[in-house]
Amino acid sequence: MINTMNIDGHQAVTVFDSELDLFRGEFIGLNGGADFYAGDVKGLRHEGAISLQVFLKTCAAKGIEPRKNFSGKTP
Repeated sequence: MINTMNIDGHQAVTVFDSELDLFRGEFIGLNGGADFYAGDVKGLRHEGAISLQVFLKTCAAKGIEPRKNFSGKTP
């Protein structure tokens, strides 16, 4: 089952990884990968906030727009 979580205004898809015995989250709509793991939901939210801030700071430092732009056209 796939769930979503809103962290600081950004949506993340969350799942439970039974092989790792951890919850995994990955932000959607960003120009790059920003994923995070934790053993419980509270930890997942905390780790997600950290992952998002690192991603956004990196984008700002490189002058990259952090969100994907959707044109509606196929490549």
